[in-house]
Amino acid sequence: MKIKVQSMGLTPHAPLEEYLDKKLNKLETFYDKIHGCQVFLKVENTGGKDNKTAEIKLEVPGDDIVVKKTSASFEESIDLCADAAKKLLIKKKELA
Repeated sequence: MKIKVQSMGLTPHAPLEEYLDKKLNKLETFYDKIHGCQVFLKVENTGGKDNKTAEIKLEVPGDDIVVKKTSASFEESIDLCADAAKKLLIKKKELA
């Protein structure tokens, strides 16, 4: 699966990109028709510590799957997005 990463206001370091690749490539085990994946990383301008947002858009036949989560770290946001996407992919596969 081809993964494109866009980040606003930051430059993702290599360990974060490796973590992202590892986590998102596992999604193909649940649904094998994923054409591509776009990831948007952004630091929100809020005063709280939960300001790291990850948005994942999976390009699948029919409707694309989009999940967006905000938490204290990008890794945690990516985990939450991947878990939500996994549930949606399983549901999509069952309906197919």
